[in-house]
Amino acid sequence: MKKYKLNNIDCASCANNIEKALSQMPEVRFVSINFAASTLHVDTDNIQKIKSKIKEIEPEVDIIDDTDNIISKNELLENKKTLFKAVSALILLIIGVLISEQFHNSNLKYVEYTVFIAAYFISGWNVITGAIKNIFRGKVFDEQFLMTIATIGAFAINQLPEAVAVMLFYVVGEFFQDIAVNRSRRSVKALLEIRPDYANLKVNDEVRKVTPMEVHPGQIIIVKPGEKIPLDGIIIEGSSFVDTSALTGEFVPRSVKTDESVLAGMINKEALLTIKVTKEFGESSISKILEMVENSGSKKAETEKFITTFAKYYTPIVVLAAVLIAVLPPLIFTDQSFDQWIYRALVVLVISCPCALVISIPLGYFGGIGGASRKGILIKGSNYLDALTEVKTVVYDKTGTLTKGEFKVAEVFPYNGFDESEVLKYAAYAEVNSNHPIAKSIIEAYKGNIEQAEITETKEISGHGITAKVSGKNILIGNDRLLHFENIEHDKCDVEGTVVHVAVDKKYAGYILISDTLKNEATKSIELLNKKNINTVMLTGDNKTAAEVIAKKIGIKEFYFELLPENKVEHIEQIISQTPDGKVAFVGDGINDAPVLARADIGIAMGALGSDAAVETADIVLMSDSPMQVVHAIDIAKRTRRIVWQNISFALGVKSVFIILGVFGIATMWEAVFGDVGVAIAAILNSMRVMNIDLTKRIVQSILSFFLNSSGILLSFRLICTFVTSQIPIS
Repeated sequence: MKKYKLNNIDCASCANNIEKALSQMPEVRFVSINFAASTLHVDTDNIQKIKSKIKEIEPEVDIIDDTDNIISKNELLENKKTLFKAVSALILLIIGVLISEQFHNSNLKYVEYTVFIAAYFISGWNVITGAIKNIFRGKVFDEQFLMTIATIGAFAINQLPEAVAVMLFYVVGEFFQDIAVNRSRRSVKALLEIRPDYANLKVNDEVRKVTPMEVHPGQIIIVKPGEKIPLDGIIIEGSSFVDTSALTGEFVPRSVKTDESVLAGMINKEALLTIKVTKEFGESSISKILEMVENSGSKKAETEKFITTFAKYYTPIVVLAAVLIAVLPPLIFTDQSFDQWIYRALVVLVISCPCALVISIPLGYFGGIGGASRKGILIKGSNYLDALTEVKTVVYDKTGTLTKGEFKVAEVFPYNGFDESEVLKYAAYAEVNSNHPIAKSIIEAYKGNIEQAEITETKEISGHGITAKVSGKNILIGNDRLLHFENIEHDKCDVEGTVVHVAVDKKYAGYILISDTLKNEATKSIELLNKKNINTVMLTGDNKTAAEVIAKKIGIKEFYFELLPENKVEHIEQIISQTPDGKVAFVGDGINDAPVLARADIGIAMGALGSDAAVETADIVLMSDSPMQVVHAIDIAKRTRRIVWQNISFALGVKSVFIILGVFGIATMWEAVFGDVGVAIAAILNSMRVMNIDLTKRIVQSILSFFLNSSGILLSFRLICTFVTSQIPIS
């Protein structure tokens, strides 16, 4: 599957039409258009046929491979042209209004028509030609058609100023909508600018500046202070502080030193770093993150799908209703004129344009995903954003999720004549080839040299422990279940905390107490979820005592212990069956919990920066280790859903009122066009609120939204017109 940039696609319904047409082509295996990001994702072997089909549907739309330039110079130039045409048409409209009374009953009435027709074509030429082209393509019922029919009808019943005003302010409204959508696109572009531009590749004693794609695993790169780290790797020389905010949303610099891993997208803040590359750029964490953000629009929420279907049937129904309004009353009631009811029907046509819904709703979801990304929460699609609003239960893994997973040996308890050093030594020898954090903590505590030649027949028993032969002795280390399974006598089963039992030649040697600490915000996050009436559950492979201690500390009432990976899947299925009225989310570290992440309604990988398993398996990836990000993700999802439904209610409510007022002859075409444009702009600005976390920005946008409200603009403009026409004498 490949991604392409779509230029000159400024209509959400056009994007839907293209996606629908392409999906029906036999050459296309998958297609998704993200209108907010202006991108096309398509899986096909015949891209030329795809391009031809798009040109057939929308001749103005261009497909290019370059996805970096979201706002082009041509688009800015086009905006200047639009402004020039709008100002010119507005001046002609005012002139037409001023002279209309003077020539209204004279033989020079053609002057008035000339001025208004000139203003009409200047402002609406693109709309009129677009409507004609769409008719020939079989796409009759779109907003351009509605505006063209309404304005031509206004001319036919001698409502010249209103015909020009409808076209002029429709075009101005489209202009403001384009600005709002492009602002959203620029916001996403800013997010994607964390992509590194170059790498300083070290070859022998020479350093060359190359693109990150030219660097391969095993090669050495140099990162200077102030530069972005271009690829994932391990530091082989130097120490510094790195800014990880672009990846995790955390603004506190992180200390890194030799032998530690660093990731592409981090910014080196302090000293020169020499890094050995471990992954191709296309496989790096930053590439996967960017791909997730850009592809998120392909998984649409049910609300988006509903609005697309709604708009498809809504517009033809409104056109039919307008025809009935224009024809039936004059035929039924003899005292009613066709001119009067045709005008009312035209008002209904103008207000019925579904732009506010079709544009603002996808933009709202896109904004929610973008806003979450800037906080280090990567959501793979708006469907998962919607699903988060329905979460009733959050299930947590313990180690690495609620606890730091930074294990240390707290104490060694020897039994049956063994001493502490012997217990620790046998455990370290048995665990030497394991990458488990507990194993590493035991090896670190031992501090002695481990002779690999003394170790033979190492075997891991999944969910229980390890057996090994060390210097001819049979060593067994693991949990209490392993001791019972091997029939090893011991008198200590329930130990508070995480323990590793050790046996030598079937004789119990003692146990090692491992300490793990809670994450800083674990308790607070659970408390906030409980306040939201969201159940919290903990699953762990640890023993009952250790699980109970952690659960009590953070306020989780329901927990399950001594679970193997397959047991966790069984428990998550049971919890899902017990939650028929909501969704179940599972939060894990994304490596050991991949099966559970995949089975849950929503899989959330926490602290999974750099984990391929997490990025591939989870529906949502939390890039930092903070449990509070689970709460933030749910809050962002609910806020996005709230804004989307605000737009739906606001748009349908205002349009319904204006349609009723239009039918009864109370609303004029002026009110209709301002109502339509005002609703669209207000809905789009409201959608953009979800992209901004800063309260000041939200307040400014709310104020701007208020002043762009149709009634405010309408009142101001009509006061000006009234003043001009009634107070200034016309000579």
